[in-house]
Amino acid sequence: MTEHYFSPKPQTKSSPKTWNYQLNGKSYTFTSDVGVFSKNEVDFGSRLLIEQFNEPVIAGDFLDLGCGYGPIGIAIADRYNDRKIVMADINERAVALAKENALKNEVTNIECVQSDRMSAFTSRQFAGILTNPPIRAGKKIVHQMFEEAQRALLKQGELWVVIQKKQGAPSAKEKLEALFREVEVVAKNKGYYIMRAINV
Repeated sequence: MTEHYFSPKPQTKSSPKTWNYQLNGKSYTFTSDVGVFSKNEVDFGSRLLIEQFNEPVIAGDFLDLGCGYGPIGIAIADRYNDRKIVMADINERAVALAKENALKNEVTNIECVQSDRMSAFTSRQFAGILTNPPIRAGKKIVHQMFEEAQRALLKQGELWVVIQKKQGAPSAKEKLEALFREVEVVAKNKGYYIMRAINV
């Protein structure tokens, strides 16, 4: 069976790579690895989501759902250091890297959790959820993530999603509009859509 970055326990031999990267005008050091999404640099979609995100008006924690090695959660936690950011991924190697990268960048308002989609958060709610969803897992899984995220958002909480047009942005927007009364495309760049859905 082919291994994917959404495998819970990657079996591929570890071969970590570390690099420096500028996000929001600040330099970060990240380590990623084989068996984890985007091994060589911060991918364009994640970078666009980080740049476009604005915190919701309500108080509460944020969740980086499908965090990978952690660039989104770490950059957002660093920017909004009065919030707690939970970083969650099904992939145990990704979660370990996210923890390591948070320590390396001295970002302390972070909690890292291994979770299959929202399974670890059945009794927890968030003010904001950000996701660069695992497109290769298939549309059904991605849309289930949207459903579970909607249930886990506080009133006026916001779900922020990055997705490429060619990888399902139009159907993702339709799904979000079926779940949320307020959905907007915040930005489009190089075929990537940033969408914000508000749990009114």
